[in-house]
Parts: sequence; structure tokens; C-alpha cells
Amino acid sequence: MPPFAKVGPVRDAAPVAAGSSTALPPVLIVLHQENSMPGRIGNALRALGHPLDIRRPRFGDALPETLAAHAGAVIFGGPMSANDPDDYVRREIDWIAVPLLEQRPFLGICLGAQMLAKQLGARVSPHSLGRVEMGYYPIRPTPAGLNLCTRWPEQVYHWHREGFGLPAGAELLAEGDDFPRQAIRFGNAFGLQFHPDVTYAMMCRWTTCGADHLDRPGAHPRHQHFAGRACHDVAERAWLRHFLQGWLKRVPDVMMEAAE
Repeated sequence: MPPFAKVGPVRDAAPVAAGSSTALPPVLIVLHQENSMPGRIGNALRALGHPLDIRRPRFGDALPETLAAHAGAVIFGGPMSANDPDDYVRREIDWIAVPLLEQRPFLGICLGAQMLAKQLGARVSPHSLGRVEMGYYPIRPTPAGLNLCTRWPEQVYHWHREGFGLPAGAELLAEGDDFPRQAIRFGNAFGLQFHPDVTYAMMCRWTTCGADHLDRPGAHPRHQHFAGRACHDVAERAWLRHFLQGWLKRVPDVMMEAAE
């Protein structure tokens, strides 16, 4: 694993949790475009009292050597592929070894989930028939997924053209049709193929700037994205809030042993 720079300054205001005089540790946020935002996940983390330490390695930001000063880390999506040869892509995949080794809460969204799968030795590839998922599609929680969270949304928002295999030792939490692996867990690391982070403004931007992608096999026309949001967003938002609360409470085994 290549060396990584020391933890840099937190770039977000540090809110204080309700009823507490001590600020909670930040969550590391990894984004891939200049104007990308952490969307609803960022909003939810701030509401829970965590500041956001936002890094964009593609544009020169370093990643920390350790997550000891962070509550967890989230790698978001982007138009690039986990198979791209770009240096920053390879460095991000390698860096995921840090939360895995330290057993810190890690969450990969879409591209971030594919990076997690690749770090764990699984294959990332397009659909065999060239199909994509762009819009709302059904997911089915597995018994492991229901054990983690009883109320999964029936449909969730997607915007991707590649999927990933199930890494050795990982649990499948939710499955789909064209892309069977929709949510996975490996220790305290989670990967979601879908996008619970998307706000209404982000959906407007994606379906406008990426309108040419909506002609691909399997993609839904633009109006169906908003019709789907009207039907499914409340359930997806509630699930995300519940998921993040449980995700942030995950503690490395070594810390549990020390507490005992």
C-alpha cells in the first residue's frame, strides 16, 4: 500500500450534538468531481452532529494514513470506473485498506461500492447485455439484510452502468435483477450500488446534464425519475437515516475488547 499524507484540516463547520458540549468527530467524505456534493448523506451526517472532512483526491487532496480521528468514511460515486487506470482511482482503491484494517465504519456509494469490491478482490464490469440502471428499480433484502435493517425501501434510485461481484467473505444484504449485488457488507464496511444520497436538485442536474445516457438499454426516461421519486423517496430517506445511525455506532473489535 502506498504512503498517505497525514490527516488534513477539517473543511466543514463542526456542529455540536444536541445536549452535548463536545463536538463529534468528523466523517471523511471522498468526492470525485469539482462540483460534487455529499447530498442527503452529508445532510444526515450533519444533522447527527458530525462535521464533514471533504477530500477530492482527483484534484490533489490527500487521504489520511488512519481514521483514528474520524467517525467513519464515505466514498461517493462519479462518472469514472473502478477499472480506470488513473492514479487517483488506484490510490483510492488501495486506501480502502485503511478502514478495513482499522475496522472503522466505511461506506461506498455506487463507484465507492465498486472500489470496495475491487479492493476485496471482486470483479467490476458492465452488464453482459450492455444494460444500465438509471432511475428507480426494485431491490430485495436478503436474510442478512433484514437482520441488519427490517424496513428496506421497495425501490431505490440508481445511476450506473457497471456492477460488482460478491467478494469472498462478504455478505449480500440486498439483490436486484439486472445487477444482482445491490448492497454488501464486509465487517464494518458497506457498499451500496444505489444512490440514497441523491437530493431533488441532484436528480434535476443528473437527468439534465446526463440526458444522453437515458437512451441506453434499461435506463428510464427522465419523467419516470421524478415520478419514481414521488412514490419511493420517503421510504428511501427513512431507511437511509436508520442505516446511518447504525453504521456510525459500529465499533472496531479491538475497541470492544479494550472496553471489556
